[in-house]
Amino acid sequence: MIEFKHLRTLQALRNSGSLAAAAVQLHQTQSSLSHQCSILEQRLGFLLFIRKSQPLYFTPQGKILLQLAEQVLPQMQHALQTCQQPHHATLRLAIECHSCIQWLTPSLTKFHEEWPQVQMDFRSGMTFDPQPALQQGELDLVLTSDILPRSGLYYAPIFDYEVRLVLAPAHPLALQLVISPNDLVEETLLIYPVQRNRLDIWRYFLQPAGISPMLKTVDNTLLLMQMVSARMGISALPHWVVESFERQGLIATRQLGTGLWSRLYAAVRTGEQLQPVIKAFIRSTYQHACTHMSYVRVANI
Repeated sequence: MIEFKHLRTLQALRNSGSLAAAAVQLHQTQSSLSHQCSILEQRLGFLLFIRKSQPLYFTPQGKILLQLAEQVLPQMQHALQTCQQPHHATLRLAIECHSCIQWLTPSLTKFHEEWPQVQMDFRSGMTFDPQPALQQGELDLVLTSDILPRSGLYYAPIFDYEVRLVLAPAHPLALQLVISPNDLVEETLLIYPVQRNRLDIWRYFLQPAGISPMLKTVDNTLLLMQMVSARMGISALPHWVVESFERQGLIATRQLGTGLWSRLYAAVRTGEQLQPVIKAFIRSTYQHACTHMSYVRVANI
């Protein structure tokens, strides 16, 4: 029956001393404010103040409700401020992209400046399936390029990246500017230790063409680059991951077909993207991608 707006109105009437001044304070017209008060008085069955008094004189009932306003409104303001404070003493993250740590670590500098009290707990995406763990509350955020339909998760886009074929500069395929699926039939494809159906080159380039080269797993990016440079195989990685090796002449990259692009997301449970800590984390990673990363296209956030 009594709403917060009514309590705010009583405070404004007490502080200003008149309907006209209170209406200005509350950004209303005097007639609409008077109408609001009349409806409330009818609903309650008693007057709240004497309208023709200067300044306004509150009735005993009006004084009781004014006292309620003095107690409730500060408590409400404090509660709202508390809601803006971090509820994550630790932000539990998992990274499905093996190379994400290369750009994520520098991007956390700004986040730590804003939220020094929040600790980061990184979980490996290799030993368990991160997105189901996120759904079950074991994680707070997952960096991924895979969207699970009807998952109850919200995917905030971070950036788009091109997956390029990575090979030794002396490899015969380095003479071509564009690679077709048939070019890879006899090659050994070096991959991270993940299921092949999670690889962009497999899902969107090789499988549709019915091509299935030999696969060999490699645990980390540095070792993979060394093996590619030694012509022990080829690979397919985001261009931003390998651009420093390419500049050194250790490897070369080539376009896959008409261009193989993917998107990196920050996945959270739906609704939790509005929580201040998670919102700040997504914003800091997005801004870092906007200003510091090469060979990516910034996605609309």
